[in-house]
Amino acid sequence: MSAAFTVTRHERLYEGRVFTIERDEVRHASGYESVREVVRHDGGAVVVPLYDNGDVLLIRQYRYPVDGEIIELPAGKLDRGEDPRDCAVRELREETGCTAAEVQKLTAMMTTPGFCSEILHIYLATGLRDGEQQLEEGEESITLLRMPLSEAIAMCRDGRISDGKTVTGLMLAALRAGLLSMDA
Repeated sequence: MSAAFTVTRHERLYEGRVFTIERDEVRHASGYESVREVVRHDGGAVVVPLYDNGDVLLIRQYRYPVDGEIIELPAGKLDRGEDPRDCAVRELREETGCTAAEVQKLTAMMTTPGFCSEILHIYLATGLRDGEQQLEEGEESITLLRMPLSEAIAMCRDGRISDGKTVTGLMLAALRAGLLSMDA
């Protein structure tokens, strides 16, 4: 904890399978007192599956919190202590059936640092080989969408793809592939 804060009271409000919610009463160095509610999350890994011809493999799946289908990159929650790269490789295989000759880290991003500790590690997977999906229980709604990376970028620009981790991963992959420049 930063020296700018002193925690005067801490309580765990909820402990679930995916996250924990904590409530802290804090005193700032100035003496101002406030409450901080934090979602604690172990983080996750995201993978941008990029074929040699420039196609990207996305998934469409139903997401309960938004009550609708969204288009996103394969991703999953880190198991406690799991290496993020291992998680990315696992999620690529489970959700798409693909394996990759090379998996390189693009970045790590904070999803919503105003109230959540989640960090997502984003990887680029290349040298793809198709295989059979190994969907987990509850992932039956996942369908695969293969398209040119340039089309996926257009979908980010016009809002058809609005998931933050997916927009970030696709844009970074497009920068690396030379489809975008920092001047664009």
